[in-house]
Amino acid sequence: MNLKKVLSSLAAATILTGTAFSQDDRFAGVEVTAEHVRGNIHVLFGAGGNIGVSLGEDGVYIVDDQFAPLSDKIRAAIKGLSDKPIKYVINTHFHGDHTGGNENFGKTGSVIVAHDNVRVRMAPRVFEATENKLGEKSLPVVTFNDEMSLHLNGEETRIVHVSRAHTDGDSLVYFKGNNVLHMGDTFFANRFPFIDTRSGGTIGGLIETIATAIDISNSDTLIIPGHGPVSKKPLLIEYYQMLIESRDRVVKLKNEGKSLEEIVAMKPLADMDARWQTDNAEWPDRYVGFIYSSL
Repeated sequence: MNLKKVLSSLAAATILTGTAFSQDDRFAGVEVTAEHVRGNIHVLFGAGGNIGVSLGEDGVYIVDDQFAPLSDKIRAAIKGLSDKPIKYVINTHFHGDHTGGNENFGKTGSVIVAHDNVRVRMAPRVFEATENKLGEKSLPVVTFNDEMSLHLNGEETRIVHVSRAHTDGDSLVYFKGNNVLHMGDTFFANRFPFIDTRSGGTIGGLIETIATAIDISNSDTLIIPGHGPVSKKPLLIEYYQMLIESRDRVVKLKNEGKSLEEIVAMKPLADMDARWQTDNAEWPDRYVGFIYSSL
């Protein structure tokens, strides 16, 4: 899938559920592929957020589930790794490119786990919406307000809420025994991030979250980002430094009394574009807007 289209849709906050895409044939050509990370942990790449997969004697559990039309392809990819049932789905946040498959997996017995705010954000689409409604099975049925653990497949997996980062309901998922950290959309590998300021995301919270992830990780930690390749701590530190530098530049200009339009026109991140820009030429400007509106 074209990254420009995905990121533009995210920025407009239109990707809130996978349901709206259930009849969209753009997913017909998407291939869901598996990559071994370490031990019994794998990652699936397709369209939408990267899916973490834990395999073992207790069954399969996954972190995020992309879009609804991809559920059968996701099941097939997992079937190639294990014939055990998918018992749990952990949502890192509420956006539909990470939760769109919830209803399909919930209907076949998977228990959906997420921070309290994920259910809060999704519930109106179930109980109040008149168009593009979600089924009740799409909602998390196990929620938490701070952190929790799953003790499955021979290790503890710690799920930690991080406040007001990409959204107001983000979680980091740390497979402690394997030393693998799934960061959801708090980490976009090799690109400027999307901060959903209309759903509680802030640049300050994102910076604090990356500092937390740096503290959790060590030189051997493998990191699954929300989007992009499996990474290691040096890239996370570089990303952290980029966030701080870009935040500080926008803060300085805003404190000088400049409007968002004036700051965008000044291209304050132009020297960073070659390293962090996506194939969407407008994305650096959008990122400046995310920073400005969350200060």
